[in-house]
Amino acid sequence: MKKLLADTADRAVRYITGIANRRVAPLQSEVARLEALGGPLPQSPADPSEVLALLDDIGSPGTVATAGGRYFGFVIGGSLPAALAANWLAGAWDQNAGMQVMSPVAAKLEEVVLEWMVDVLGLPSGSGAGFVTGTTMANFSALAAARTALLKRAGWDVEENGLFGAPPIRVVVSDEVHVSVLKALSMLGLGRSRVTRVPVDDQGRIRLDALPLLDDQTLVCVQAGNVNTGAFDPAGEICAYAHEAGSWVHVDGAFGMWAAVSPLYAPLLAGAGAADSWAIDCHKWLNVPYDSGVAVVRKPEYLRDAMTLSAAYLATSEGREPCHYAPEASRRARGVELWAAMRSLGRTGLREMIERNCHQAKVFAERLHKAGFAILNNVVLNQVLVSFGSAEDTRRVITAIQNDGTCWCGGTQWQGHTAMRISVSSWATTDEDVERSVAAMIRIALQESHKPM
Repeated sequence: MKKLLADTADRAVRYITGIANRRVAPLQSEVARLEALGGPLPQSPADPSEVLALLDDIGSPGTVATAGGRYFGFVIGGSLPAALAANWLAGAWDQNAGMQVMSPVAAKLEEVVLEWMVDVLGLPSGSGAGFVTGTTMANFSALAAARTALLKRAGWDVEENGLFGAPPIRVVVSDEVHVSVLKALSMLGLGRSRVTRVPVDDQGRIRLDALPLLDDQTLVCVQAGNVNTGAFDPAGEICAYAHEAGSWVHVDGAFGMWAAVSPLYAPLLAGAGAADSWAIDCHKWLNVPYDSGVAVVRKPEYLRDAMTLSAAYLATSEGREPCHYAPEASRRARGVELWAAMRSLGRTGLREMIERNCHQAKVFAERLHKAGFAILNNVVLNQVLVSFGSAEDTRRVITAIQNDGTCWCGGTQWQGHTAMRISVSSWATTDEDVERSVAAMIRIALQESHKPM
């Protein structure tokens, strides 16, 4: 075991230290080689060192270098050194984080991380949280708590009686609602198509003048950080309006909630702390390894009611039992790397990382605009939308940039325009990475514009 783990560490270090000098996306020939990992299951056991060598030799070249500094496709962070190291140690610990009795350290670290997170993000003291896989399950968990609260108010116990015959819940979302919210609503039996959609402005923010009448059986979902523009719904005004009517307000704050750590960007979240629940991603802008998210609920009893489980053989304690606040009973100890990331960065490190990525996004926008290309959004956070001309031209440039390998960005549709989206969310992105990447973008875009149609 010792020799195998030492070999693993050597291979991992070689991968990490070499990532700055490799293509961001693998070549098609490297992807094709992944077929060597398949075939019939062998009849006999294999030497673990041979298994590791095959996985590294074939698998590593077939990865996308999202852990490096030049991946700007989806909102994907890298892994902070302390978080990656803690992830390795947690793997060796192999803790089941479902209950205190199974892992006192995992349970304690979740409590510490919750306290720190509530503090730095400006959320209500005493909030409860479930540690989950990402924002989809964070939205699911928080919206389950909302469903419990709204139906309990109407005299209905949804955990015992289900939704058959239950009073209806009205769900209000923006036209820019993220698909993870819609997926969560569908899994909760509240439906994707039954929502009331509210029009948005040119940056994707909910228009206050378009909000419908609300009541105490309404769930309102707002967004902190649009995945295309980075824009924020006016949470404070929406919370005031919704709470006057008795509605529940949920904030989908996958990456945008982390703006709260910076005095420069915290005003974008003005009033978001007055909501009733929040979904937060940690493998995005906190830069911990996949997978990691947190569902936070102002009144923990609603999350516990929605998620609790009981059985005679479960030796629960009087303290916080993790399994009562998340969908899974058994799960890995995600709090280990969360604790390591936050402890290693501290307040100033968190702020510096967020502000640096936001500044780098502005540099992308300024360089591309100066080169003659259209920036389609107000760059308020870490997201940039750029058009290289017609829809066909833009798609052709995006493909060429991806094939070039210097960096990786994806395409999107934004209010009738085809655009390339640049998401800057990795601690590993240096200013040199930005300059190198934007130079490649401009070079490729100019080359493509001179090609005959």
